[in-house]
Amino acid sequence: MASPHDHASTGTSLDPAQMIAEARRAFFVMFGFLCLVWAAQLVNWLLDGDMAMLHGIRPHDPDTLKYLLTAPFLHANWQHLEGNSGPLFVFGFLAAYRGVRKFLGLTALLVVTSGMTVWLFQDGDTVTVGASGVVYGYIGYVVLRGLFDRNLIDSLIGLVMGASFAYVLTAAVPGTPGVSWLGHLGGLVGGLAGAWIFRNRGPKPVAGSAVTPAAASAAGGGDLPVPAPAKKGGRAPAGPVSPRADLLKELDDLGL
Repeated sequence: MASPHDHASTGTSLDPAQMIAEARRAFFVMFGFLCLVWAAQLVNWLLDGDMAMLHGIRPHDPDTLKYLLTAPFLHANWQHLEGNSGPLFVFGFLAAYRGVRKFLGLTALLVVTSGMTVWLFQDGDTVTVGASGVVYGYIGYVVLRGLFDRNLIDSLIGLVMGASFAYVLTAAVPGTPGVSWLGHLGGLVGGLAGAWIFRNRGPKPVAGSAVTPAAASAAGGGDLPVPAPAKKGGRAPAGPVSPRADLLKELDDLGL
């Protein structure tokens, strides 16, 4: 399941160079994650599946609480891993490209919510492994993140991805044999909560108010709009900046 940098949202978007740098970090983080889970499955296969059986989550067994950290990296078989790999990379990348440090915190939250839901509520003598609970968490996070951050681009991404992958939510309801729907549901709920917990908290400037560069630096490294000084002998800028100016700038930066 490079030193990351997050950027506080303060009403303006990252410049294109920063966005590319964050996307590059996100790509390599997810590529490394996939390499790790595939390497773990190779070892599990060489051990005839014993590693997954020994390091998965067993409901109500206190000795397996520590395996909440290992279960997302293990899979029952190659088909299980193949089914998770594509969604894991796509939604993991979308969750990470706005900031890898925040993404790592989100992932830790999903490991706990997905695993603890299985441990607390699943019945029977079962062993649960797999990254699908984390994947469902990424889906929930990506769908809601843009709404909490008031970011049009992320809102559109969430809308499109949510509509495109709505069918996968059927695995988060009871009745699918051989599937831990509780793990999926716990991950999904964790992702929805994570969109609020990890929302951008930078101060948002009031339209028409002046913000100094020092205040922008204190806000956490984000960019804040600073009214242009009046030219010598000229007039001061007239009226507050349109609240849609930042949105238009972001669309322009992305070439839209």
